[in-house]
Amino acid sequence: MADVASTGAQTDGVVNANRGLAGGAVATAGALWAIGGIVGLLVWAVYRLARISIAAFDHPFAWYHWASLLAIIPFMAWSEGFRGFQLRFSPRVAERAMTVRNQPTLRRVVLAPLFAAGYFEGTRRERLGVWLGTAGILVLIVIVHRLDQPWRGILDAGVVVGLSWGTIATLALSVRAWRS
Repeated sequence: MADVASTGAQTDGVVNANRGLAGGAVATAGALWAIGGIVGLLVWAVYRLARISIAAFDHPFAWYHWASLLAIIPFMAWSEGFRGFQLRFSPRVAERAMTVRNQPTLRRVVLAPLFAAGYFEGTRRERLGVWLGTAGILVLIVIVHRLDQPWRGILDAGVVVGLSWGTIATLALSVRAWRS
């Protein structure tokens, strides 16, 4: 009977990434899937919302439209990009992606982006925050989707800035975590 731990197979549900090429490759692929899945979702959202934001300029802008645009962009950069992503979400994604790499399980590897985002295997408070945050984002999407241009484009321009910041922060913090 072969020793399971020496083959790089699963032991207690955790693939030992330090033993065997297959275990290390699966662990690395899982971590890359975690980061790539999150970044891919963010890039897709930036692309879709940027098109809507650009379309806002097909409509005439009054002074209050320009004032709103100039207010929403720095506000979203600070609140969504810096506070939301750089200080909270992106470090969690980077840390949890490294958990997939260092302590992979089948569930973590297959659902790596969801694990990295914090939908499972976190504290009760963390999981609740992620689920409530997702619900809040969905509600805001429905509300903003109902706005007419140029207001929708103005709000989406701020979201594009925040998501772009978040994408860069997630990549930078993930590279830093990977190297350490």
